[in-house]
Amino acid sequence: MKKTLLSASVASVLAITSFGTLADGPNFYGRLDLSITNSDGYTLQGGTNGVTKGENGTYFENNFSNVGVKGSEKISDGVDVIYQMEFQVENTSGSGDVFKARNTFLGIKGSAGSLLVGRNDTVFKQAEGGIDLFGNTNADIDRIVGGQTRSADGVWYYSPMIADILTINATYLMEDNQDSDEAQYAVSATLGDKKFKNHNFYVAGAYNKAIGGIDAYRLVAQGKIGNFKVGGLYQNSESVADDSVDGNSYIVNLSYNLNGVNLKAEYGMDDAGFGKYYKAASGTGGTDINVQNITVGADYRITKSTLVFAHYAMYEGDYKVADAKMDLDDDNVFSVGMRYDF
Repeated sequence: MKKTLLSASVASVLAITSFGTLADGPNFYGRLDLSITNSDGYTLQGGTNGVTKGENGTYFENNFSNVGVKGSEKISDGVDVIYQMEFQVENTSGSGDVFKARNTFLGIKGSAGSLLVGRNDTVFKQAEGGIDLFGNTNADIDRIVGGQTRSADGVWYYSPMIADILTINATYLMEDNQDSDEAQYAVSATLGDKKFKNHNFYVAGAYNKAIGGIDAYRLVAQGKIGNFKVGGLYQNSESVADDSVDGNSYIVNLSYNLNGVNLKAEYGMDDAGFGKYYKAASGTGGTDINVQNITVGADYRITKSTLVFAHYAMYEGDYKVADAKMDLDDDNVFSVGMRYDF
């Protein structure tokens, strides 16, 4: 019944896009992003069908293909209603529901900033800017760090650009909707431009309180020098349930545009244990966590809408249980894929 209702809702949303006489939108958009991957299974996308962790195999992966509609409409001078409805599409894979909820919200935008209500990436996650060179693939930074959370039943505030360089942002989740006595919120401040259109640098600081079960802060910096982009992320994370479980994560990366081919390399280290790789490979809690990751790859935009990509990622590490050292199973991941945006 739920699948039928959701499918009908999506169909209704898409039908709206035929009314071109409305304000700025509704604008229909989407993405198909598929890859073929050889892996031991610890870092594959969650919807990949037939995976046995620890056993090498070759799989088709759906990298968050999605469809959506967004737009805005003026309601008075300087004030607009803004909206977005986006759904992950799983009919390119063999498991899970056809549609899954993604960023969906209703809001107001004015001279004092934007206020949104609904489901969205937290501002803590959004503070990553463009540092996630392999984002939305099996080499996403969420394999190393926690806090990459999309939350529902929340309020988001985004300030206007201050002095053409600074923004201040916040996420607050309604306590009663979360069935939690713990206040859950995130705040961030950003300097520069993550897309490097107006500035050749991006710097962000963010704090996450209890969302996703952790208290955390992160610092992000990325800069562009000619055809090079260099960046880094530092994060400290602590479990809300057990404050003795905490640690640090580091990511540094470099990309270089060679005649349209974007060459990329990244190194990650984690001793906190909130990333997806450690959780999948350990199968249990532990102490003295040590996770290492190296990823190299490239992408090339054939047309404005079509991107092809390939990468190799290596994950390894160890941890302790009752003072006994345990090795994490390695994961060596090779992916090639194509993304089409419309």
